[in-house]
Amino acid sequence: MDDRWKSAGDIGRGIAAGAIDPVALTESYLDAIDTHEHGPRIYARATRDRALTEAKAAAERAKSGQRLGPLDGVPVSWKDLFDTAGVDTAAGSALLAGRVPDTDAEVLRTATFQGLVCLGKTHMSELAFSGLGLNPVTATPPNVHDAGNAPGGSSSGAATSVAFGLAAAGIGSDTGGSVRVPSAWNDLVGLKTTSGRLSLAGVVPLAARFDTVGPLCRTVEDAALLLAALEGKKPVDLTEPSLTGTRLLVLTNALEGCRDLPRDAFESAVGRLMDNGATIERAAMPMMDEAQALSPILFAAEAYGTWRDTIEANPEVMFPPVLERFRGGKAFSGPDYVAAWLTLGRIRAQFARAVAGYDAVILPTTPNTPPNVERLMSDSEYYVTENLLTLHNTRFGNLSGGCALTLPTGVPGAGISFMAPAMGEERLLRLGAAAESALR
Repeated sequence: MDDRWKSAGDIGRGIAAGAIDPVALTESYLDAIDTHEHGPRIYARATRDRALTEAKAAAERAKSGQRLGPLDGVPVSWKDLFDTAGVDTAAGSALLAGRVPDTDAEVLRTATFQGLVCLGKTHMSELAFSGLGLNPVTATPPNVHDAGNAPGGSSSGAATSVAFGLAAAGIGSDTGGSVRVPSAWNDLVGLKTTSGRLSLAGVVPLAARFDTVGPLCRTVEDAALLLAALEGKKPVDLTEPSLTGTRLLVLTNALEGCRDLPRDAFESAVGRLMDNGATIERAAMPMMDEAQALSPILFAAEAYGTWRDTIEANPEVMFPPVLERFRGGKAFSGPDYVAAWLTLGRIRAQFARAVAGYDAVILPTTPNTPPNVERLMSDSEYYVTENLLTLHNTRFGNLSGGCALTLPTGVPGAGISFMAPAMGEERLLRLGAAAESALR
């Protein structure tokens, strides 16, 4: 296998064993970014000089037996909302064109101290406010299964950089599904971390109370290794994971309105989990539908409050559907917003009590499959319908306040998600490793 297609964990082991040269591998990725037919649609800009400098340092450490961690020398991509010193960071928006930060985002700096190699910045939905990954302002990355279909967003380029072999892993962000949707639609593993677990310093915000940082990658092991690298900590032990004795709850709310292909893929995956020892129960959680109804207040009001002055100074440069979505936040007052958060706090406590006896809550990652880009661009009603549907299930994870992991089901473009309590990433990743084995 070409090293570019290996998992991040396997690349790290290859570097440690002397079988993979970080410099040669980084050059291979950079050359592929430059020559791939979809390279310009996936990368906003490559950071060649930085990447080669970091790869050379990693190679020297490997030779001297002083590697910084299991991913030292592994090349990864970064969503274009992570500040990168001396490099444009525009968050997929003409509003921020020419924005060049002086310092790296804290998570990028931490990952660099762990030896990760920064290949460059990937395209994304404009200011991260769309689950489709459609962005005519900068670029729309192709879906790995059909270049004419949406890649999922907002971490669209982060996902496709991995799916097309242009990075070992991608680092993205998730506010309402932005790691999990593109991971599911491009058959990757995606981890939405708990709000507050990873630093947002130097990350262009959308709705800071929901914004999270997370990896998009090939395996659950990679997700665990990348989480550790982003934190500067030791990764969770994933040896001998098992589904035996685990209790999983199917959130039946998430099956309402679910289309046939993702529903069938999910049910097939549930069957394989059961075959490998998991106990499955099913229930609706009405309080989570109540939480969904608060989404326009909670997300749009904060997003518009964050960006109002910048947007209204130059609204004509924005993609109209994204502009309209931001402006939806104008409809709510300060008291509306405060009351919504108080209500969500009550709902989160109710939900936590209701699912306390389960190892995870499971659901189809998205209720739909990737829609056609041409139709999204020509049919505004279809754009709105598909965008809201796309984010329906993933938003359960953000509204609940916990962490979530999406895995491929084996059906192209269809994922299965596992939701766990806040700060429960270690247990979730062990469960995910067992589920990954069962699903394969």
